Parts: sequence; structure tokens; C-alpha cells
Amino acid sequence: MQIGILAVQGAFVEHRKKLESLGAECIELRKKSDLKHHLDGLVLPGGESTVQGKLLLELDLLQPLKQMIEQGTPVLATCAGLILLAERLVNDPHVYFGTLPVTVRRNGYGRQLGSFYTVQEMKEIGSVSMTFIRAPYIEKVGENVEILAEHEGKIVAVRYGMQFGLAFHPELDEDNRIHELFLSVCETAILKI
Repeated sequence: MQIGILAVQGAFVEHRKKLESLGAECIELRKKSDLKHHLDGLVLPGGESTVQGKLLLELDLLQPLKQMIEQGTPVLATCAGLILLAERLVNDPHVYFGTLPVTVRRNGYGRQLGSFYTVQEMKEIGSVSMTFIRAPYIEKVGENVEILAEHEGKIVAVRYGMQFGLAFHPELDEDNRIHELFLSVCETAILKI
């Protein structure tokens, strides 16, 4: 199974290590020619969403990746990746992929000092560690968006078809279950082809 990881900026190495430890082959996506590989899934990592969005446009990666997502390629988006997927941002006029029908608040918990760690229940998984770093949260979900987890009344994880949007960083914790869930969805998508 080959998973493409957006590798223009942010915490892509941590995702790659975790996915490779689970048996996936990872392709780092830095330029348009990297998309020549067949990809069974896509990871949009945390980092600086504004920088990532700018680079996606400059490198001509935005439209091809958006098309892949719209055609049903499973995607795991964490922190900045959630912002890239969101259909609407409360405090930012930009829309990047816009494939996930949610409204997201950037830096929802404040700047760097607002970073924290917690353990919460997540649907389909159970109790999981959640590391939040300058994290967004989801203010509103659209039709058919399943809420997977909340923290203090704020939505921090959702699923919409093959798209997973998380406000936290599962790649920074020891627990592999979120990545295992994502890979199982990728495997199911392969079997349907």
C-alpha cells in the first residue's frame, strides 16, 4: 500500500515513520512529478497552513490533490491539514481544498502557549492521547459529517466519507490506532476498485 504524504512543510516525517512501522510504503509529495506514483491514501500533516497553502499553489499541487480527494482517495489531515481540507475558516478568508464540509477556527486554543495534551474518547477507537499544538477546532459540521471526538465541548475529530480531519497530532503519540484505522480505510477503498 502506497501513501502519499504532503512534504512541503510541517510534521510529515513523524507520519511517515508511523505509517512505515505499520507496513505502508510512503511517497513524500514535494513536486507535481511525485504524483506519478499510484497512491492509495494521502496524509496532510500539521505545520503552518498558510505556508503549506502557498506552496501547494506555487508547486501546482493544489488542484491535482484536490481532484484525488474528490475522487475518493482516503485522506488523513491533522492540525494544519484539517485547515487545508476545510470548506470554511472562521478567521481566515482562504479556502484551500475545501472538500470537508466543516467550519474551522485556526489557532482555536491560542498560540504556542495554548498547546496541551489530553486523553479523550474517539469513536471507532476508544480512549486516545491527543497532542494539541497551536491547534484549530471545528465550530460547525455539514451534512453527513460524523463527529469522532470532542474536547471540552469543541469538535476535534471528524470523518466525512474517506476524509478524516483531526485538530491534534496523532503522529506525535505512541498510540498507532488512528493510523491503523486510516490504513484500514485505504485497504477497504482498494478492495472496492
